[in-house]
Amino acid sequence: KTITDAPKGGILNARILWSFSAAYARLGDQAYLEMATRARDYIFRHFFDDEYGGTYWSLSADGEPLETKKQIYSQAFFIYALSWFHQATGDRESLDRAIELYRLIEEHSYDTRHEGYYEAFTREWGEISDLRLSEKDANEKKTMNTHLHVLEAYTALYRVWPDPGLRKQLAGLVSTFIERIVNPGTSHLNLFFDEEWNRRSAIVSYGHDIEASWLLCEAAEALGEADTVAGVALKIASAAHEGLAEDGSLFYEKDDTAGHFDRDRHWWVQSEAVVGFLNAWQLSGDNSWLELAADVLDYISTHLTDRENGEWFWSIRDDGTVNRDDDKAGFWKCPYHNSRMCLEIMERQADQL
Repeated sequence: KTITDAPKGGILNARILWSFSAAYARLGDQAYLEMATRARDYIFRHFFDDEYGGTYWSLSADGEPLETKKQIYSQAFFIYALSWFHQATGDRESLDRAIELYRLIEEHSYDTRHEGYYEAFTREWGEISDLRLSEKDANEKKTMNTHLHVLEAYTALYRVWPDPGLRKQLAGLVSTFIERIVNPGTSHLNLFFDEEWNRRSAIVSYGHDIEASWLLCEAAEALGEADTVAGVALKIASAAHEGLAEDGSLFYEKDDTAGHFDRDRHWWVQSEAVVGFLNAWQLSGDNSWLELAADVLDYISTHLTDRENGEWFWSIRDDGTVNRDDDKAGFWKCPYHNSRMCLEIMERQADQL
């Protein structure tokens, strides 16, 4: 059921804009364009901070600013979505807004001394004590997750606006991943860091591993340097492979130092596994990767897809029961990972023909 008094999250709304923009760009269905345009218009009217720049983290149910902090992760998703809307429609205002957000990130978030991007700021772009993206995250100045989605956003923006300064920063993000975020011993991603890039967490996130393995390739391809990351991408995909369950799905995360192993199968992890394994197959020519992608897709179809009420469940617990407690759609459950998986399958299948 719809919860009409729920707050409206920037992540959800940006991902709605991205999903329908990308679907329209790929399929040309006018209904997708109408939904994307509606999302863009609402974002312009309500999420942009006309006084201090950037976008709000969340709004009240009636569209008033609720949490006004400037989380760089969220700014990046608006860049990603607006870049794709421009790509799909040629809308200049969307591109201008995306460029505006890019410049704000570079002005306020980029660390000129140690490189990389700081996590979050107050509404006025001042320092903030709680940098966390969510309650389960470590309160550290730099994270893999934000860097991954800035990389993703800058890739999309560079495709439609090949600015030399943006190219430099995107190339720098690729290098940052390879040199600082990918663990040289395990090829898993390190998740949290202090300002000087000292690791602050031992958690392994299988979903982020496999997602990064193909987003890095996408960034390098946009730069015309695809061959430079292929080897690293395959190593990351192989590290993610360690999280495979016997049924072909991918576990969520583990932390050996804390004795923690979350074996639940989250919707977004399975989506990224399909794309990441397909990408590894295309990089290597090894059909075992294709078989892994097919196994995960079969798991999604059999277990995660809600045949009665539509969409996907949040997760399947390790004992096989369905998680019916978390949202079907909400602040984090958005038409993004699963929509993108479907679009990537279509695109990559077309490339192979």
